[in-house]
Amino acid sequence: MSAADPLREQGHPIGDIYLAREAIGERVAELGREMADDLEGLDPVLIAPLKSSAVFLADLSRKLPIHHELDVIELAPYVGGAGDEVRLLKDLDRSVEGRHLVIVEDVVDTGLTLGFLVRTLALRGPASLTAVTLLDRPYRRLVDDVPLRWIGFTVPDELFAGYGLGLDERWRALPDLHVVVADELPAGVDHGGPSELAA
Repeated sequence: MSAADPLREQGHPIGDIYLAREAIGERVAELGREMADDLEGLDPVLIAPLKSSAVFLADLSRKLPIHHELDVIELAPYVGGAGDEVRLLKDLDRSVEGRHLVIVEDVVDTGLTLGFLVRTLALRGPASLTAVTLLDRPYRRLVDDVPLRWIGFTVPDELFAGYGLGLDERWRALPDLHVVVADELPAGVDHGGPSELAA
């Protein structure tokens, strides 16, 4: 029985498993090795936008066998603003001047959120700035010059929940990544995608 089966029985719109926790774990371990080869000796800072990236950040950190540091940042769309208007809710806890930064994303979709983060962090004088994402949808990209260096999975144009991803703060704790049945979403739940912003 899947962890989502009781949710389906209760009327929640959680569909089939798209990526099982084992497949995610294997790929995260591979990403850790790939990144270690590229970042050896650089003492990188991994920066994750809250909240969807938190689980991926934690797992990736455990699989990255080189010295590194972690920090988080929190963004939100401006209420009533256009889809590409973002505001900063929580800033980094440290200076990143002269450091090698890796933005850790859950999903890169349009590239608008990642583009905002890149512009914001580039003003702080890092030595380098790259990004890793668990999920990528390059066919929806509106920002072409994002420094996306490592990609976990390229995924279809579906809504997902689980492994830290949620909709309106629901279903983040599911250990596998599930397809969300969009036609069954409760009224008032944002249909914008698996991330809180226009990823």
